[in-house]
Amino acid sequence: MIERNKGLANIAAGYLFPEVAKRRREYQAKHPQAKIISLGVGNTTEPLTPHVARAMADYAKSLGTKAGYSGYGEDLGLTPLRERIAQVLYHGLISADEVFISDGAKCDIARLQTLFGSKARIAVQDPAYPVYVDGSVIQGAAGKSGARGYKGVTYLPCTAENGFFPDLDRIKPGTLIYFCSPNNPTGATATRAQLKRLVDFANRNGCMIIFDAAYFAFIRDEKLPRTIYEIPGAKKCAIEVNSFSKLAGFTGVRLGWSVVPAALRFADGTPVRQDWTRIVTTLFNGASNIAQAGGLACLDEEGQRETRALVDYYLENARIMQETLTGKNFNDAGVQVFYTGDSPYLWVKFPGWKSWDIFDKILDECNVVTTPGSGFGPAGESYLRFSSFGHRGDVKEACRRLSKLVL
Repeated sequence: MIERNKGLANIAAGYLFPEVAKRRREYQAKHPQAKIISLGVGNTTEPLTPHVARAMADYAKSLGTKAGYSGYGEDLGLTPLRERIAQVLYHGLISADEVFISDGAKCDIARLQTLFGSKARIAVQDPAYPVYVDGSVIQGAAGKSGARGYKGVTYLPCTAENGFFPDLDRIKPGTLIYFCSPNNPTGATATRAQLKRLVDFANRNGCMIIFDAAYFAFIRDEKLPRTIYEIPGAKKCAIEVNSFSKLAGFTGVRLGWSVVPAALRFADGTPVRQDWTRIVTTLFNGASNIAQAGGLACLDEEGQRETRALVDYYLENARIMQETLTGKNFNDAGVQVFYTGDSPYLWVKFPGWKSWDIFDKILDECNVVTTPGSGFGPAGESYLRFSSFGHRGDVKEACRRLSKLVL
């Protein structure tokens, strides 16, 4: 008999977001009249912008012609898209041949875990996007779950007390560091000085950084870095993963990219880009040509104007939620709201509550879905993540309900 992958056997519970969806379904089944509003999973809600949608529709239509049909695309992504990403989003900090087009940041993270293998030593922000840890467990780079998280994972608490930036001295040399900014779920965005500390630490200690910048488009403070490659030395220690999902509402379209600098090397001197090319061309068959046509449209002048307006829409939703969650009923209960204005997420602490308990209370009394902070790591206990991805009318109605919550 073939034995089960021990990594899957070590996963302690279901993935966070399906569990949230399961609880919502169960509640809806018991309360069929309830009109549930989701401020939980970070799925975009607004239509694709006209210019971008038209570009994909035109490309799809052309596939029905001899002149316009295309089969397999370029292995590493359309050259014009790689060039435009390097020029428009990185302003020449990287070159086009360091850009690898994918079907999204989450998928790239999984492939990167294959690249580094089961012997990789990992460290993650706590709280953090669950796939960093769960994928590592499945890959075999982490062990069974215990009272303080998974064996073999160095958890780096990011709390209000340390300004949501971790104590790097907890990290051992030769560690793969997962770092997300703007952070999911806390919304905290690292400053230039903080990222310099991270890059300098990695270079001194032979570490590599997987830098998740999927929410870069939400940064409105011009002093904050939008890519780790704004930091000197980053090209020697960091891989960046990124996505059109939140930039342009491509959560269902599926399009992203990774940046693997030519200067990045393994301990034996092998270029990381060499092995990453092998992984991508072996385990992935390229992003949809239709999606890549949409990506190109996102990055021309009209597309940039439209997508910025789309992100501004969600940022206004976040401002509305912040106003509600800092209202009298929450303030009197000691609720703390952490929000910088540079993220789609509000990170909210409910003192004295377990995350799933306050999740259930808000679902039951307000018919509003949130995301339990404990699902992102031990340091997320007592927190909820509120997502600004929603229709404006739904967000306002959810806020009206929340304003009446008794804590």
